[in-house]
Amino acid sequence: MDDDDHAAAWRRIGAAEGGISLATAARACAADLDVDSLGVSLVVAGELRVMGHATDERARRMEDAQLTTGEGPCTDAYVQRTLIEEADLHQAFGRWPAFTHAAAEQGMRSVTALPLSLGHLCIGAVDLYRAAPGLLTDRHKARAGSYARILTLLAFDEHPHLLTAEHRPTRPGPQGYPPSVHMAAGVLAEIKQLLPDDALARMRAHAFQHGQSLHQTADHVLAHHALD
Repeated sequence: MDDDDHAAAWRRIGAAEGGISLATAARACAADLDVDSLGVSLVVAGELRVMGHATDERARRMEDAQLTTGEGPCTDAYVQRTLIEEADLHQAFGRWPAFTHAAAEQGMRSVTALPLSLGHLCIGAVDLYRAAPGLLTDRHKARAGSYARILTLLAFDEHPHLLTAEHRPTRPGPQGYPPSVHMAAGVLAEIKQLLPDDALARMRAHAFQHGQSLHQTADHVLAHHALD
């Protein structure tokens, strides 16, 4: 990380309307790096993924798609603790089949994801989406690294439980879901005599097939004790 890039990033964030926050930092990062949308996902204790911030509806849907499908650059950046990029999502079906379908629906062609880490702690990832194919330049990647560090600090400030939650080892695949999703999977598992993981997989498939968020599918299961 370049000290000049880091200082410049702080200046841009400080000059943004609304004061220093995770939201203003995300907007400043997106504008500075000339990306079309930006999403931040946070992972608590290696399991519970929550939306940190999305700069627009497209980013919100892309972040939610990763939660729903259990795949994508956010998960890979978090699990591998490294920058993940794809120059053309139209060519990445084999890498993230369900996620690339969601990307096409939102008109996104390329993505760069960076882990949000501080020391040995990693609390999520930031996704930089572009409507055009191509990769960020090396210069922009370096600046993105500065923003990622700042986003990490601001995420800690706004979500202090990220520091106090008991950490569990990272597991392969999706890094967890909100409590309502686990509750719904338990309900469905009992009704259908399934293993909890199989019930969750059925819910994810249903959400993807019907264009719903996993939260909406879980709410339906809890309300009606069934999947339509």
